[in-house]
Formats: sequence, structure tokens, C-alpha cells
Amino acid sequence: MENFTFFNTSDISKFIKHRENETKFGEGVKTVSELDQLAECGAGYVLFGIPEDLGVIANFGKPGTSKTFQHVLSSLLNIQNNKFNRPDNLVLLGQINCDSFYEEAESLNPKSENYENQLGDIVTKIDSVVTAVVKAIVESGKTPIVIGGGHNNCYGIIKGTSTALDKPINVLNIDAHTDLRIPDYRHSGNGFRYAFEEDYLNKYHVFGLHKNYTSQEIFDFIDHEKVLNYFLYEDGLHLTTLDKCVRLKNGVDFLNRTFGFELDCDAIGGMNSSAETPSGFSIRDIRTFIKLIKKEQVHYFHICEADASKDKTIGKAISYFVSDFIRDDD
Repeated sequence: MENFTFFNTSDISKFIKHRENETKFGEGVKTVSELDQLAECGAGYVLFGIPEDLGVIANFGKPGTSKTFQHVLSSLLNIQNNKFNRPDNLVLLGQINCDSFYEEAESLNPKSENYENQLGDIVTKIDSVVTAVVKAIVESGKTPIVIGGGHNNCYGIIKGTSTALDKPINVLNIDAHTDLRIPDYRHSGNGFRYAFEEDYLNKYHVFGLHKNYTSQEIFDFIDHEKVLNYFLYEDGLHLTTLDKCVRLKNGVDFLNRTFGFELDCDAIGGMNSSAETPSGFSIRDIRTFIKLIKKEQVHYFHICEADASKDKTIGKAISYFVSDFIRDDD
């Protein structure tokens, strides 16, 4: 497939740090060399990465999300293969090959008035690849797990899932922002708006929305649409993690307990991301939320906006999120 790199056992082995009397997670994951092989694979989940930050840059954000997937692999593939983990239930598919997209971006003039719009044209090309990969995974009966990259990739994931299921889908987004900005050109701040206006997205719930970083235009837009709603982060400041889960359950019920799951790492306090916040959910909160969410009918899991280039613990945190999500003993 063009612009996609499939991983094989040799690629995976480069990440694994072997130790005597231990078996690492990466030694048990499955691989395929073509999308057509997924349907015959016994694993229930398919993981791939999108190493890009062009959508973030087009949205005037801080670059760095392109580095995260490799750091996640370094952590995830080295956790223990033991009675609590199921690497055999995961296909490590590979990653979107973004080289040609970056070559095109490097040919642009950053001082041009149309620079961000031109980056948006490139983001649209990435959308097409993401859509095709996700569509194939969902049609094979598997659940995609996608590590970004910017939140611009939600559009391709939603479109691919919706196309495979032949209906608009509901989405839960744990995020400090709605990413419902006007659809003037593609970037990390308007993926859900494009998906909504093109009828790929039906009901949409944002959990943890920050008052300070949501415009009145966005609040007006959400208030006008009955299929869109949110829970404000500030309304949960005094709540325990258990109480937050009760509020999250309300959002899950609003989505009819069937949805795609988005986790924007901008929602996590102190995590290095494209829009890092000092005030946000804890890692403990997120892991608890995942334990609740995984019990529902989840179409996909998308983790985005983290920048692990300067903090290796971020790769480890995301590996917890992935292993929690696919674990079947909870």
C-alpha cells in the first residue's frame, strides 16, 4: 500500500531488550504484510502509528508529535509477556509513511500568506491514507488502535470507520478542546467539524473541556446542535476519580454506549504535548477512564497530540493506556 510501511518481526526485534528468563510483549505480537491478511488473523486489535505533526503546525501548534510513536514502541514492546498481558491479541501493523508529505512541506515558504493553507492540502493527503487503513481494519472485524500524530487524524479515522460500517458514528473525546473550529482548511483543530459536516460523525461528547480555551463561537455551535455536548473540566475539579467516572458514564450513555474513543494528551496535566496544560487529568484518572470505557462497544482508540521527544516517560504512559485497553481480565 502506498504511503504505508508494514512492520515485520525483524522491525519489532530492534526495539526489544532481551533479558534472561523473561519474555517481552514484543515477542508475542502478530504481524501481517498486507491489509487483506487481517481478516484471517486471530488478534482482536490492530495498532499502527501516524508519525506526523503537519496538522499541528498548520493549526499554529507546537511540533513534536511526529516523534511519539517510536517512543511508545520502545516502551510497549518491552513490557512483560505474562498472564496479565495478551500480545497475541494485538497486530502491530506498522505506520503511515510520511516522508513524501514532509518533502512536500519542506518545499513550501513558511513566510507565505498561504503557508498554513498549503500545509492543510498536505494534511488532506494524509487523511486519505488514514481513512483507507482504518476502513480496512474495521472491515476485517478488528479494533484499530492509532498512535499519533496530531488530532487532525481524527477525521480520517472517523471517516474510515464510518465508511466501513456504512453509517455515521458516535465519538467520545477526552480533550481540553473540541477541535470543532471552522472548516476553512484541514488542520488539527477542525477534524471533528469536517467529520460532522460531512455526515461521518453523529453524536459527539467532549469530556474535560477547558473553559479558558473554548471560544464563544464553539459554545454557540455546540449549544445549537442536540447531538453535541460536553463536560467541563472545571466542573470536575472538586470530584474524586470515582465521581468523574460517574460524569463520564453520563457521556457514554449520551453516545448510546457505542462510539469511537479519542484521547488527546492535551487533557493530561503536565504531559508534554502540542498544547501542554498544567491543569488537567492525571495518568491515574485516564487509566481509570479506560477501564470504564473498554467495557462498551468501542469502534477504535486514538491517542494523539503527545510529544515524547524530550520525555521518555510519555511513551511509557501511552504503553499503559494501550495495554490497559486490550487487557481482557478486568
